[in-house]
Amino acid sequence: MLLIFDFDGTLADTRELIVETNQEVMRRMGYPVKGEEEICATIGLPLVEGILQMFPDIPRESIPDWVTMYRAVFEDLRHRIVPSLFPEVSETLVKLHSDGHVLTVASSRKNASLNGFLQDMGVAPLFSYVLGVEDVARPKPHPDPVLKTLEAFGCPSSDAMVIGDMPVDIRMGAGAGVRTCGVSYGNASREILLTAGADCVIDSLPELLAIVG
Repeated sequence: MLLIFDFDGTLADTRELIVETNQEVMRRMGYPVKGEEEICATIGLPLVEGILQMFPDIPRESIPDWVTMYRAVFEDLRHRIVPSLFPEVSETLVKLHSDGHVLTVASSRKNASLNGFLQDMGVAPLFSYVLGVEDVARPKPHPDPVLKTLEAFGCPSSDAMVIGDMPVDIRMGAGAGVRTCGVSYGNASREILLTAGADCVIDSLPELLAIVG
């Protein structure tokens, strides 16, 4: 089976780093500092869409400065707030790979950051295909990342699954006609994922082994 994983909140616990980065940028840009839950509701969206969700009235001309500052603050903080894989993720990925499943990633994170994390966490060799936000014209929740992955492997939608922690992941997979599996240990609850249309929800990644066979 072709398995398409989200990264933030599904494979890796990047929540603290993302929250701290956003809050520091808000301080520097002179905007009200949002709380953790409001910031986490934007995880999975491209950066600009997340900014607009939190500050819909922000002058559009200030967005490039915001993005530049975000990148700089993120790079500074990532050496102090070091993200890690969730428990049992590495072992589960190794087992899935050895069982013959094709593992891929579809993320709204930029390629350099995404591939850097996968390398640092020691799981990059397990993935056959990695898509960052620059690789598609329309990132999640649009189905384009999934459709591009299916096309790359000549895989029918019936033999693929999206695994993610946010409604945008579920909508992305559903839009491409593939099964979706939500993970409740990330940034959205089981109820939110089911409401978004997830075909199933797991509480730890090893549970995926029984689902995909």
